[in-house]
Amino acid sequence: MKAAVYYNNEDIRIEEVPLPKIQEGEILVKVRASGICGTDVMEWYRIKKAPRILGHEISGDIADSRTDKYKLGQRVFVSHHVPCGECNFCRAGDETACEMLHKGNYEPGGFAQFIRVPRENVERGTYVLPDSVSYEEATMIEPLACAVRGLRVIRLQSQHTVLVLGSGVSGLLNIRLAKLSGARVIATDIDPYRLKKAAAYGADQVINAKDGLKDIKADRVILCTGAASAVNEAFNCAQRKGIILLFAVPAKNIETPNADFWRNELTLVSSYGAAPKDLQEALDLIAAGKVDIRDMITHRLPLEDCQEGFKIVSEAKESLKVVLIP
Repeated sequence: MKAAVYYNNEDIRIEEVPLPKIQEGEILVKVRASGICGTDVMEWYRIKKAPRILGHEISGDIADSRTDKYKLGQRVFVSHHVPCGECNFCRAGDETACEMLHKGNYEPGGFAQFIRVPRENVERGTYVLPDSVSYEEATMIEPLACAVRGLRVIRLQSQHTVLVLGSGVSGLLNIRLAKLSGARVIATDIDPYRLKKAAAYGADQVINAKDGLKDIKADRVILCTGAASAVNEAFNCAQRKGIILLFAVPAKNIETPNADFWRNELTLVSSYGAAPKDLQEALDLIAAGKVDIRDMITHRLPLEDCQEGFKIVSEAKESLKVVLIP
């Protein structure tokens, strides 16, 4: 079968790789759509394990099944990470800290024509798609679930003012979910295209970050960009007792303004990935039309154009989600 093998951001090769063989309790999924995540183009992070086949936002059809739980032909979304459900973290509701979450994955990545889904992912990470949810929409389940998780972590409430720094895909998803909760949302970016998208997704106020954020104070600040300047703004704009969420990964280690951090009793938290309950909630939100993500998919490319897709995502111009169609 064909797969897009990642060597670095400028070197992605279409290669022939073996078709995965499934064992008892596993399924083989024919990939119908696979989204390129912003983390896929973080070269400093990905190149450590290159060459490899990336892709973790997939949907497809079950092409072979060695389990009674799922049948041939079913349309599914498959989560690449699943928790064990039994450790102290899982029992406390902190499934994204589970050791298994960082080990399990399907084989190979989603930038391939087929994937083998291990038993644990079959049992705790495979979701049958309603007829109303397309393959392309299903690639957004995982990104949306990550936002669901993030807002759960910061305990967002309707009376809060939320500042979303960065209005790319993750920023727009956080804006939409924050508005669903009833909160007031302020969104920033430096790109006019994304600022327009932020307004369209319900932001009550949009600000070009180049103009600065003077006098802006928020109860919750969600960092959806790795820019160092945005990190500084996050601390400057956090209201007393505010919570700053590192949803995106800052490009460099951050420095905290210790006096303000202490005096204002700020909380700095991070959010990684999504748990099964977050994924199910995300699927339900999309299926119910409460989060319409169809217009976030701005580019659809064949697998052979994966290199072009990485370029589009990296340049971050008039684009949001890029989906590969193997």
